[in-house]
Amino acid sequence: MYQQMIFVNLAVNDVDASRKFFTELGYSINPQFSSDDNTCVVISDTIIVMLLNKKRYSDFTKKEIADSAGTSEVLLCLSAESREKVDELVNKAVAAGGTANDDINDQGFMYGRSFEDLDSHSWEIVWMDPAAVQS
Repeated sequence: MYQQMIFVNLAVNDVDASRKFFTELGYSINPQFSSDDNTCVVISDTIIVMLLNKKRYSDFTKKEIADSAGTSEVLLCLSAESREKVDELVNKAVAAGGTANDDINDQGFMYGRSFEDLDSHSWEIVWMDPAAVQS
């Protein structure tokens, strides 16, 4: 059965630093689609994040590239298998140089935290009780 994929493209200031950041979070890099201008981060079999330096990113758009430090261009949300995995990933992001958002969203059946990566892109990590999803 065909599984649709998503390729998230983000402009970054330093491809090497971003590559290091995401590998420290536990993600792998696909060297086949990486170069000095970009890196291909494999989040899962169906989620790929392309981190491109701004010159390479501008090859794909005529629009001005958002300054993610002062402008929200997208909120990226990843699921986690447990509350502990939410905390683990956010803590890894902080240890790798990211910035945690101190707001914790704990609704009992759903738990989430967020962080900003080295380029201030917002990442939300969320766990939801499978029983709550099925009901």
